[in-house]
Amino acid sequence: MARVFVTGSADGLGLAVGQRLIEQGHEVVLHARSDARAADTREAAPGAADVLVGDLADEQQVRGLAAAANDSGRFDAVIHNAGVGGGAGGEALLAVNVVAPYLLTALMTDPDRLVYLSSGSHHGGKADVGPVEGRGSLSYSDSKLLDAALSAAVARRKPDVLVNAVDPGWIATRMGGSSAPGDLDQGSATQIWLATSDDPAATVTGRYFKDSAEARTEPAVTDEAFQDELLAALERRTGETI
Repeated sequence: MARVFVTGSADGLGLAVGQRLIEQGHEVVLHARSDARAADTREAAPGAADVLVGDLADEQQVRGLAAAANDSGRFDAVIHNAGVGGGAGGEALLAVNVVAPYLLTALMTDPDRLVYLSSGSHHGGKADVGPVEGRGSLSYSDSKLLDAALSAAVARRKPDVLVNAVDPGWIATRMGGSSAPGDLDQGSATQIWLATSDDPAATVTGRYFKDSAEARTEPAVTDEAFQDELLAALERRTGETI
């Protein structure tokens, strides 16, 4: 069984992923942004090994979360599930959706597998790293394109780690809305598969998946020059290197 860390797992899709991993017998560490949310998470997922706390919109708390995760022991897989929607505003979108997974990747001990949550909406995003350095605005779709490109870039930088991105689909969660056609079982299946399965189709790297099958990305995602530009911008912003 695997030891798995899931960010953004106090509710919604992240909690569903954690609960299903626990049901499968894995050792699961969850994450919440506050002590109050962590208490609710422990109640919702009593089989979790631990719930770590840190507000991903606050860079210092992200650093603290990385230190706590390392102190807890090495993970077999890390699922970067945490994310906020477009209503959160550009700076929160950037901090939570892009900077936090970069920082955690840079600061945490390498697992065997890394899974990043992107979205089909990345097809409408701009391939522009300017917002990372304070130039221009960032939309939700932009942030999801950057997530997919970050995953592909990390796969190149860490050849000994299986690194992939996932489009979980439009799922009926607080962020997705009650009218979304997908359910939590559908939305959680692919990242669980990539994090834990020995299926040869899941033990690949540098890919983008939807419904446990490889899917098409925007050309910028697989553009190595753009990937390097993104990593350089994130390094300048955080002072940390992958």
